Amino acid sequence: MEITETGILEVNLKNKTDSITIESDELIEKIVKALSSRTRRQILNHIQIEPMDVSNIASNLDMTEANISAQIKKLEEAGLIKCDYASGEHGVRKISSLKYDRVLIKF
Repeated sequence: MEITETGILEVNLKNKTDSITIESDELIEKIVKALSSRTRRQILNHIQIEPMDVSNIASNLDMTEANISAQIKKLEEAGLIKCDYASGEHGVRKISSLKYDRVLIKF
């Protein structure tokens, strides 16, 4: 994260160019709250290379799938990730991936 002289907070999630600039106070608050959790930041770190399903993320972070699902929901509500569904061995898998590589917050 970096704050520039022009009042922009830059959050780089990946080293690519797909980005969004946020100016809405409501959305800024959702994003900041989402990033305030260490677990949610760990999830973002795990899915930056490739999309992952809830089971794999939970296994990698040594947490329950229920906890990871709740954290993913908050990241999705903040607009930081997107989720797709695919069939798996035991039903449907929820696969999470980054929505943007970089988020710019203007204040």
